[in-house]
Parts: sequence; C-alpha cells; structure tokens
Amino acid sequence: MKLFFTYSFIRDYQGLPEPLQKTVDQKLKLFLGNPRHPSLNIKKMQDPRNIWEGRITKGYRFTFQMEEDTCLLRRIGTHDILRTP
Repeated sequence: MKLFFTYSFIRDYQGLPEPLQKTVDQKLKLFLGNPRHPSLNIKKMQDPRNIWEGRITKGYRFTFQMEEDTCLLRRIGTHDILRTP
C-alpha cells in the first residue's frame, strides 16, 4: 500500500505534540502492515465520498480514502475532525 498525505493532514500532524506524533507514526506503520488490526478500529464514515476513519488513541482519529493499493490520508486530530473529514 502507498500512502499519500493531504496538506490538511500534514498541517494537522505538525500541530500535534511530539509524543502524539510518535504514536501516530507507530499507528501508521501498523496500518501499513495490517489495516484490519483491531486497535485501529477502522470503520466507514457516513459520507458519500467513501471516507474511512481510524483510531490513533482514545481521543484522536485519522481519516482516509482508499483507491486500490493507494491510501490518501485526509485529516488527523480529535473527534472534531470527523465533522470535516
């Protein structure tokens, strides 16, 4: 799987505290190796654009879209990002 990052994802990531950025890095490695890992809690959002969400921690999520073997990471942050995935 190939990962691509939107400008919004990069901006969101850079705004996170460094310890949380390290957690994000670990979760994204896990996502690359096993996107169905239970700790990621991946689920489809109710959005016509086929957007999915995954868990970083109890309070942080990331959103993405899949197209064959390519994943576009859209946003990362608290549950508030789910309003504008």
